[in-house]
Amino acid sequence: MKKIELLAPAGDLERLKIAFTYGADAVYIGGEIFGMRSAAKNFTIEEMAEGVQFAHNLGKQVFVTINIIPRNEELQQLEAYLLQLEKIGVDAVIVSDPGVFTLVQQTIPNMEIHISTQASTTNSYGANFWYNKGAKRVVMARELSFKEIKELRDNTPEDMDIEAFVHGAMCMSYSGKCVISNYTTGRDANRGACAQPCRWKYNLVEEVSPGKYEKVLEDVDSSFFFNSKDLCMIEYVPELIKCGITSFKIEGRMKTSYYVATTVRAYRMAIDTYYEDPENWTFNPIWLDELKKGSHRDYSTGFYLNVPNSKAHNYDSASYIRNYDFIGIVRDYDQEKDLYIVEQRNKMNVLDKIEVIGPHIDTMFTNIEEMYDEKGNPIESAPHARQIVKLKLDIKVDKDYILRKPIVNK
Repeated sequence: MKKIELLAPAGDLERLKIAFTYGADAVYIGGEIFGMRSAAKNFTIEEMAEGVQFAHNLGKQVFVTINIIPRNEELQQLEAYLLQLEKIGVDAVIVSDPGVFTLVQQTIPNMEIHISTQASTTNSYGANFWYNKGAKRVVMARELSFKEIKELRDNTPEDMDIEAFVHGAMCMSYSGKCVISNYTTGRDANRGACAQPCRWKYNLVEEVSPGKYEKVLEDVDSSFFFNSKDLCMIEYVPELIKCGITSFKIEGRMKTSYYVATTVRAYRMAIDTYYEDPENWTFNPIWLDELKKGSHRDYSTGFYLNVPNSKAHNYDSASYIRNYDFIGIVRDYDQEKDLYIVEQRNKMNVLDKIEVIGPHIDTMFTNIEEMYDEKGNPIESAPHARQIVKLKLDIKVDKDYILRKPIVNK
C-alpha cells in the first residue's frame, strides 16, 4: 500500500531540516519573492539549494510557493526566478494564478506544477481542467467535506495528486481571498502581506440615525467575530486516506521549529500506525496531547464533517494557547565530559523538570542535573537567547532532539 505524503511547512533552512528529521516526506517553502508569506524569513536561492540537496539526500522533496497574483511588471523577474528554481532542482512549484501557470510551462516546461488552495478548486471539473492543462497536483479548497473530496477523487484521473490541509490556522475568508487587510492597513493579503485583521477585536454597532450608533449585542462589549479556530484532523486519519487525499498538508510557514517538530511527529505517528494495521487503527489521545503542547488556538474539524457552525469560531480571544516553552535543541555531544551541547531557545534552569522529544521515539522525561557555559563554567540558568550551554542529563538523547518544559502559572 502506497503511503500518503506528509507535507510540512518550512519558513527557513532550520525548519526544513527539522521537518525532514521528524518525519515529513516533503516540505513547501517560499523564496524571498512571489510567496504568500512575505513576513516569514523565507529562503535565499543559496539556502534553497542547500535545502533541496538535504532533501534529495534523504529521498524527499521540496516544493516552492509562487502563489501571489503578480502584476505585469513583475513577470520578467518571475521568469528569471523560475530558471533559478529549475537549476537548483526544486521538485515542484505551487501556483494559483493562470498567468503564472502559463509562464512556468513556457519557461521551465519540465517542472511539476501544483495548483494552490487559493485557486478554489471545489469540483472535479475544476480539478480536471488543471490536470488537462498539465498540473500534477491540485490542492483542495479548504471548504470541502470528506464526501465532496471523495466525489472529486472518483471523477478525476488516478495519477492526479490530491492535496488537502489537515492541520493549522484557518482563514475566515473563502480560500484565502480576503481584502480586509488591504482595506484596513493597505497590506495586500493576496500578495503575501496579510495583517490578519480577522484576529482583531471588534464592536458590532448599527447606525440608528446619522452619526449615532448603538450596539447590536447589548450584553457583549466586544468580540472576535472573524476568529476561526485552528484545524486539527489527527483523529480522522483513516477517513482522510479513504476519501482519496494523497498528501496531508500542515499549515504554518510562520511557525517555529518546535511547532514543525511536534506537529510532524504527531501526524507521522498516527499515519505510520494506520499503515501497520489499517483495519484496527484506533486514535491514540497521546497524539492530540502532543499537538496541544505546541502553540495553538482551540481546534475544530473545519469543513470536513459539515459546514462549520458557531463552534468553529472563538469569540472570546484570538490569543494562542501555550502550555509549554521550547527551551532548547540538542546540537552535539561532548563525549569526554558526557554533556549535551544545547542551543537555548527559552530560559532554562538547573533542576528544571523537562520533556525531550525526538523523531520516532516516545516522549522522555528528565531533569537538568548540571549546566555549564561554553567555557565549561558551571551556571544555574541560561537566560540569554540562543546561548550555547552544556547539560548533564540522566537519559540518552541525540542531535536535533528538542527540550521543552511546562509553563508554570504564577
